[in-house]
Amino acid sequence: MPASPETAPPVAPRVLIVGCGALARELAEVTRGLANVDVTVLPATLHNRPERIPDAVRERIRSVRGRYDRIFVAYADCGTGGLLDRVLAEEGVERLPGAHCYEFFAGRTDFARLAEEEPGTFYLTDFLTRAFDRLVVAGLGIDRHPELLPVYFGNYRRLVYLAQTDDPALLAAARRAADRLGLAFEHRRTGYGELATSIATAAGAA
Repeated sequence: MPASPETAPPVAPRVLIVGCGALARELAEVTRGLANVDVTVLPATLHNRPERIPDAVRERIRSVRGRYDRIFVAYADCGTGGLLDRVLAEEGVERLPGAHCYEFFAGRTDFARLAEEEPGTFYLTDFLTRAFDRLVVAGLGIDRHPELLPVYFGNYRRLVYLAQTDDPALLAAARRAADRLGLAFEHRRTGYGELATSIATAAGAA
């Protein structure tokens, strides 16, 4: 006999996560098993032009209006200077906490402690470690003009690898990145941090 309306289990809301392409792997992992959640990502290269992030997020939100019960944005401020928050306030959508992915991976309290103990810290995540040669070395032109290295990194003292996974190959690559930049190396295993808890809350699974 089918359940009566009074005893039928509640239907989970349909949720869309609009995320940064740099988080595509992590979003796939933290939404695994959440049948009511879909994920769509914008190009990771938008981080090179953060002023374009707010309009791109707005366009994606508006393109799916009416198809989901809830939309959540998997971006931090990401260098938009508050412009993303202005768009999200207009659209009635929430986002991940913090100024950037380093903060929500490490957790706000631990990240503040890291920043305070050494302001001259360069951070890597799993994604940035994989993309280090392309986004940092080639992206900043250091491969073609080594003399630019002290211009970009002269005020840095250490590199902190905020690892989402236990991957020996990535750990070794992060160490090589620190050596390439001439920085002291530190490894912190953060897991998915506030990314996981924020997505679970948005999905109604927390």
